[in-house]
Amino acid sequence: MATTRIGLDRLPPTARAAVEEHTGPLLAVEESTEGFNSEIAARITSATGTWHIKGLRTDHPRAWTQHREATVAPFLTNLAPTLHWRVETAGWDLLGFEALDGHHANYAPNSPDLPEVAALLRRLGETPCPDIELRQAEQRLEHYAAHPDDLRHFAGTHLLHTDLNNTNILVNAHAPQGDQARLVDWAWATRGAAWLDAAYWTIWLIAAGHTPASAEHWAAEIPAWRTAPPEGITAFATANANIWSDISNADPDPWTLRLATAANAWHVHRRTG
Repeated sequence: MATTRIGLDRLPPTARAAVEEHTGPLLAVEESTEGFNSEIAARITSATGTWHIKGLRTDHPRAWTQHREATVAPFLTNLAPTLHWRVETAGWDLLGFEALDGHHANYAPNSPDLPEVAALLRRLGETPCPDIELRQAEQRLEHYAAHPDDLRHFAGTHLLHTDLNNTNILVNAHAPQGDQARLVDWAWATRGAAWLDAAYWTIWLIAAGHTPASAEHWAAEIPAWRTAPPEGITAFATANANIWSDISNADPDPWTLRLATAANAWHVHRRTG
């Protein structure tokens, strides 16, 4: 379920003052419309710089996502925006990130962004998983796998993002090729098998218009995918078809239905292809 978004002007004065201790008086606030996890999300500008701020009330059911992002951020060099400051006051938890320039990745077939996303996922695959508290991939999928034995395919020691929504990837075309893309929103960072982010990407590629075969072709740009057990990929496709079916049944918005259709198409492809 999406979290209700509010404007920065609705922050308690104490919380806003705490933010301005890091930024100086704010000159401009551009509220964000993308994303589902944050109550506060905005690009803020002062005389001293520009930041992306996101936040939740400390008693919000998803308050743990703020802690997760703050904890993993120091380990994401060249993968994600830098976290510059954190404010916890007046019942709010607020994170101030580097404000990135760029556009949301275009996943459509033949998009020039696809090689950059693949390069980003290769860099992520080479990043050591930090020794911090993270969910385990097999735990997150245990209620959706067709067979309990399938869960062994998802276990591993690699750092994963797991939310490859194209709006979570910003592409700066002015940066050097192969280093243009960055991943934002690490609330669902997870520890698991190295090939899983390529698999998550596959579903979003199908939702963007790729055939399952084309999506898997792009997934194969990630080295870990090429050594993944085929039966593990099939088990993952089945589990995610179940996940997105549940999500779309509970919240039948156009985007959830689109993802459910994509996940099911991949499931059918893996079973019959």
